[in-house]
Amino acid sequence: MQAAVTVTPARIPELLLGLATVRPVFLWGAPGIGKSSLVRKFADSLGLECVSLLGTQLAPEDLMGVPQIRDGRSVFCPPEAIARDEPYCLFLDELNAATPDVQKAFYSLILDRRIGTYELPEGSIVIGAGNRATDNALARPLASALVNRLTHVHLEVSARDWLVWAGEHGIHPWVTDYLTDRPDHLWSKPPKTEEPFSTPRSWHMLSDALHSFGPTLDEDTLKVIAHGTLTPAHAVSFCGYAKIVRHTFGLDAILKGDASWPARPADRDLLYYLAEAFRGRLIKELPARKEHVSPALRQTAHRAKSLLVQLAEISVEVAQTVIADDADGQPVLPAWFLVEAARDMPRLVEARR
Repeated sequence: MQAAVTVTPARIPELLLGLATVRPVFLWGAPGIGKSSLVRKFADSLGLECVSLLGTQLAPEDLMGVPQIRDGRSVFCPPEAIARDEPYCLFLDELNAATPDVQKAFYSLILDRRIGTYELPEGSIVIGAGNRATDNALARPLASALVNRLTHVHLEVSARDWLVWAGEHGIHPWVTDYLTDRPDHLWSKPPKTEEPFSTPRSWHMLSDALHSFGPTLDEDTLKVIAHGTLTPAHAVSFCGYAKIVRHTFGLDAILKGDASWPARPADRDLLYYLAEAFRGRLIKELPARKEHVSPALRQTAHRAKSLLVQLAEISVEVAQTVIADDADGQPVLPAWFLVEAARDMPRLVEARR
């Protein structure tokens, strides 16, 4: 399922209020971005119990129920989880991961709000959710008949929305402060190999671990839990950030000349983090065109080149990451600054190529 239009989590309650109360809705989105929690929170806002059925753990008979003989005829009795007397929110999680037979069993429940002779109580709502095939998740194509029975809403990740939520739910301050500086690290595309990757859910897991270990958490243990929950590059960067927090050793001190780049091999993760932060600062502050450079920014550029030289003396590889192109091979730093860098630091620019 391709997304023509996506929405942020903050818009979901409003959309579900207008859609799910009249027709079944299907939420699409990558793993770990909060689809299930959004549905449960919405149901709670309506005063409805949220009953979750996991598509991957169901068989058709789990929905139809078992037959009983009544007045000489067989009658199928739906399971207690579905057959309720009071209105509720029926949440069909991982619906598109269910087998085709299970998907077919949901047809009448989704469209006609009934299964066998049982009808959902008036005021009940039906919401499905699932991952996309492009996320390397277990996902089967939805039959066209089922696609046409649902209104489809595509959810995107929003660091702003998540940070608001995190502030209200006790997420560890290291996590919220780090993602405030690096919102692009909140989510990364699921890898094709079996390794951890960053999502709002995995950052929440890391936060729980940080709270659990408390202030006695040592650097080696931090590396274990960070690399066990996050994208490897994000884990390295976060560990570097944590070291800054603990040792009050930051980029501003380096820019002002009050501190130097950390040169110990043991501080390489910290060096990578500071280099990334340095790159981000240059992207933010240096104008695209040289004629827009003020005297103050000219001084900033001069200081930046000096710091790049110092960084390259410790590690050409780390210094190269500061001026590297983006994933599409496009420069992210202004061309005029790169030209000056090539003139003053030919060895560094050659390594970049």
